[in-house]
Amino acid sequence: MTHVAVPLASGIVGLIFVGILVREVLSRDPGNEVMQRISLAIQEGARAFLKREYMYVSVLVVVVAGLIALAPTLSGNPDLPLGWKTSVAFILGAVVSALAGYIGMSIATRANARTTQAAADGGVKGALGVAVSAGAVMGMSVASMALLGLVLVYWLFQVPAIVNGYAMGASLVALFARSGGGLFTKGADMGADLVGKVEAGIPEDDPRNPAVIADNVGDNVGDVAGLGADLLESYVESIIASMALAVALVSGAAISEKLVLLPFNIAAAGIAASILGIIFVKVMGRKNPQAALMGGTYVAAGLTAVASFFIIRTMGTEFTIGSTTYGVLGPFYATLAGIVSGVIVGMVSEYFTSSKYRPVKNIAEASQTGAAITVTAGTAAGMGSTAVPVIALGISVIVAHHFAGMYGIAMAAFGMLATTGMVVAVDSYGPVADNAGGIAEMAGLPPEVRGVTDHLDTVGNTTAAIGKGFAIGSAAFAAIGLLSAYMVSAGITVADMSEPTVMAGLLVGGMLPFLFSSMLFGAVSKVAFKMIDEVRRQFREIPGLLEGKVMPDSATCVDISTRGAIAGMIKPGLMAILVPVAVGLYDPRALAGLLVGAGVTGVVLGIQTANSGGALDNAKKYIEEGHFGGKGSEAHKAAVVGDTVGDPLKDTVGPSINILIKLMSVISLVLAPLFIRG
Repeated sequence: MTHVAVPLASGIVGLIFVGILVREVLSRDPGNEVMQRISLAIQEGARAFLKREYMYVSVLVVVVAGLIALAPTLSGNPDLPLGWKTSVAFILGAVVSALAGYIGMSIATRANARTTQAAADGGVKGALGVAVSAGAVMGMSVASMALLGLVLVYWLFQVPAIVNGYAMGASLVALFARSGGGLFTKGADMGADLVGKVEAGIPEDDPRNPAVIADNVGDNVGDVAGLGADLLESYVESIIASMALAVALVSGAAISEKLVLLPFNIAAAGIAASILGIIFVKVMGRKNPQAALMGGTYVAAGLTAVASFFIIRTMGTEFTIGSTTYGVLGPFYATLAGIVSGVIVGMVSEYFTSSKYRPVKNIAEASQTGAAITVTAGTAAGMGSTAVPVIALGISVIVAHHFAGMYGIAMAAFGMLATTGMVVAVDSYGPVADNAGGIAEMAGLPPEVRGVTDHLDTVGNTTAAIGKGFAIGSAAFAAIGLLSAYMVSAGITVADMSEPTVMAGLLVGGMLPFLFSSMLFGAVSKVAFKMIDEVRRQFREIPGLLEGKVMPDSATCVDISTRGAIAGMIKPGLMAILVPVAVGLYDPRALAGLLVGAGVTGVVLGIQTANSGGALDNAKKYIEEGHFGGKGSEAHKAAVVGDTVGDPLKDTVGPSINILIKLMSVISLVLAPLFIRG
């Protein structure tokens, strides 16, 4: 246990910090009776959705765990490196992922009204402090619990092939949590906006709109619980890719073990750096929230880079892969390449999604000519935003490989996500601020309170785009590392592009992210259609609703989103699980081609959709601040339509694609022994 004592202690310290943050949030004033009642309705809706979602996912987890446990018997190969140990690791990964999401969501739904009250009492400074603390509960829970679970599995079994099951469990829950939460929130959001703001002409988050509570619930189940599961999966898989490659490729058992333990200790440093980054935001966020949030992210990244240098210099060793020997500091340069590329991805996401810069302002200006031009401009911005991140990722892959081979590429992925606690904290704060604005509107608080929360929400859209950029960028690195580990495990020395099965796999893999996205878009459309129909019905049939004399039936709207999200996530989820299994059983080389094709198109599509959606959302908010006619103008109506198109792009499709890439890769790695041709 001594070899993992530092990561273990770091994870425990991270959870102690979570406890301090929880106590701080819950000690704040929850506001008046109306605010508390609205917050309670959001809490109950979020709990009800997660309970139903986890019920469905748990059935699938049990079935898959059973198949993994029985695999040696069913295959007739008792020496197969699967079985009950891998099954236990798989279940633990799923439980940790679900638990971290639930903890974060629980605190976020309690922090919303407290953030609103803090905005009324202390303006930006007070509201930012509460929202960041709530977001940090999610961030530090993800990093600390993921690391503790991974340390536990590694300590129990000492076999990286078994530890792979932990990543598979986390990845499976992440896919359903992210896609299901995204379907819930965007179906509700589209119904609330299109009928409420465009047709009825009432303000956003108006208490007369029956879809508003469902929309606020969706912010939490999609952008907090779903996000937490998403980044936890990315974090775990980047570590496991490093471990798998150290064991599979590096010569010498003692040297290999040292390289296995490196990411554990860098993860420990990342948790400490994230704690300091969060404290930086809370201290410096008085006047400029965006500068403070970005500054905290860069502080955490910088501290992690410095700590990584000393950790690798102390623990590291020269190592050989094939015929090439790499220096002691090779993994450091690879990790640094990942950190730098992550910062570049974040800066580009900020440029294309922040209202401070030209792309968003251009979209807002284009909205004066109608919704079609708004959507076109937003799509163009997202497509253009892919160039620099993809080039940066490509250069980082070359640099990382030069200094540490394939192991270096996996370490670059982890370098990008070593500060997951900080990245998730600044991302999760956004939904809390968004909910706070909704509560301010529904509770009839003064306009200046809504002004504070809207400002924080706009910043949150930018930080969310940055978080999604980190997740998608790390997916590219992790997928390469997992692919390499899969090929070694499956006994594939080379996947020759001239072979028809490899080329066929490449083409099918390139198509999968688009088919997956189509399924999610279609599911969002179905939920939104039912939501729009229900909101119109209530406006039409409930006397006095539009006059504000009676309250709407919000529970029905929450139920529509819940049922639609659960139904919509099943098909794309099963596709992500079954396709790699089917292709791998047919030809493991074809599966290698499929993973490459899915990785290439998935990364680009993920960046494009996340940034298009973020840009369209902030263009709407830029107009609402008084530009180009402000609220109620023709430009605003066009921007609302653009935002409605962009919402499922940034909150449903984009975040789910990176999980698709990694889930297929880790399933392939775990099941590789089944695919080996005798």
